[in-house]
Amino acid sequence: MSKKPAGPAWPASAVEMVDLDKLIPYARNSRTHSPEQVAQIAASIREWGWTVPVLIDEAGMIIAGHGRVLAAQKLGIDNIPAMTAAGWTESQKRAYVIADNKLALNAEWDEELLATELSELKDSDISEFLTGFDENEIGSILGLDEDNSPPLQDETKFILMLEFSTERELMREFERAQNEGIKCKIIE
Repeated sequence: MSKKPAGPAWPASAVEMVDLDKLIPYARNSRTHSPEQVAQIAASIREWGWTVPVLIDEAGMIIAGHGRVLAAQKLGIDNIPAMTAAGWTESQKRAYVIADNKLALNAEWDEELLATELSELKDSDISEFLTGFDENEIGSILGLDEDNSPPLQDETKFILMLEFSTERELMREFERAQNEGIKCKIIE
C-alpha cells in the first residue's frame, strides 16, 4: 500500500463536479491547443467518457486540463469532474501548469509495441485515429508507403537474363554491373 505524503490532501483525493462556466483558464498557459487537437480530445470524450479530472485551484483557475475544458465546451458539456489543488502557492501552480504538459512529452515510445497495437486496432471495430495519431503517422509507424500499402521487401529479387555473343562482351557488362553495386552471377 502506498503512503500519502504528510501535508495537504492530494488533489485526487476529492473529485467533484463543477460548472464549466465557473472555471477560469490560466492566462499564462504556454501550452496551445489547435482546433484539430481539441476535436481529438472531444472524440476521446465521446468514445470513453470523462476519464481525467481537470485540476483547478480554490478560485476555479485551471491548472491542468485546458484542452479537456475546450473539448467540453465544444461538446456542450456543462459540468465536468475537477479536483482542487488546495493550499498550493502561486509558484507551485505556475510550475505545475508547465510540468503537467512537459512531463508527458519526456516519455518515449516502444516503436515495436506501438506498431503492433496500431496494426491490431486497424482490424478492430474501433478507429485507430482515436489514439491521436493521424493517417500519415500511423502509416509511418506501420512502415506503409504513402498510399498506405506495404512497401516492397528489401529481399525482393529480380532476375534479368541477358545473352551475349562473346565472352568479352559478357565480362565487360558483368564488371560494369558489379561496379554499380548490382549483385549478379554468370550462368552458362
